[in-house]
Amino acid sequence: MPDHPATAIDQAARRQLAADLFNHVWTLLDTDPRTPAQDVEMIHAAHASRHHWGEVGTPVNVARGEWQISRVYATLGRGEPALFHAQRCLDACTEHGIGDFDLAYAHEAMARAYRALGDGERTAAHAAAAAEAGRTIAEEDDRELFAGDLADLR
Repeated sequence: MPDHPATAIDQAARRQLAADLFNHVWTLLDTDPRTPAQDVEMIHAAHASRHHWGEVGTPVNVARGEWQISRVYATLGRGEPALFHAQRCLDACTEHGIGDFDLAYAHEAMARAYRALGDGERTAAHAAAAAEAGRTIAEEDDRELFAGDLADLR
């Protein structure tokens, strides 16, 4: 967390901004077709959301922000930055004991990143780890959402 704590009002506003940016990225991810300008906007919005979560969020928020950045880059076929941010997501989960939904998606992000890099062996290994972690997701709706995303990798 930052060395310079924000005021309570600043923190609430920044949490809202981080959430709004995160949701905006999903709108852009779902836009088909996207323009090149929207692709750039999506990258910047994902990074901005993660930046704010890093200042005022929890480790789970940070992990999810890293996951989203990885997803954006994987969607754009940019494997190297996708892998960098997927690894940061997985590291955050490991470091902070974050499991369930987030751990499953950390491995899903790794698999997508390796797929974007053309590494079938590592894609398969992380897809298998994602499937294993996905079996531990507590909420049925979350398990179904995850199963759909995982199926997209196969």
